[in-house]
Amino acid sequence: MLDCPLRAKGEDRMKKGYKDLLAEAEALVEAVDVAEAARLHGASNVVFVDLRDPRERERDGTIPQGFSCPRGMLEFWIDPESPYHKPVFAEDKLFLFYCASGWRSALAAKTALEMGLENICHLEGGFTAWRDAGLPVEPVLPRVKA
Repeated sequence: MLDCPLRAKGEDRMKKGYKDLLAEAEALVEAVDVAEAARLHGASNVVFVDLRDPRERERDGTIPQGFSCPRGMLEFWIDPESPYHKPVFAEDKLFLFYCASGWRSALAAKTALEMGLENICHLEGGFTAWRDAGLPVEPVLPRVKA
């Protein structure tokens, strides 16, 4: 093992695991259940942000009218100083983040909050809970490579 100057000698354990990160996120970010998300769906002041990878979206579909933002691009798309900034994140709206099961969306919503988006929440149980509740799902066609 390489000697990392940031790690104390003999310390091989993670200081903070995913459960710790999720607990921190859940303490800061409101999780909305499927019934509340269904009530918010379609409102002009709400943006459903789909954090799932394009392959997940193509395989499983998406919540209609959702904005696709792969998790790996979130920070770059939120920051107005980034060359990758997406104007949707500068709008005065409620951003409802979702992933497959609610873990990535909890972490992403916490990050968005820390970056300055104030009106945020995430979907408890994620897309899976939405689909299992029989709520609308639309197909996502594979991108055609140029």
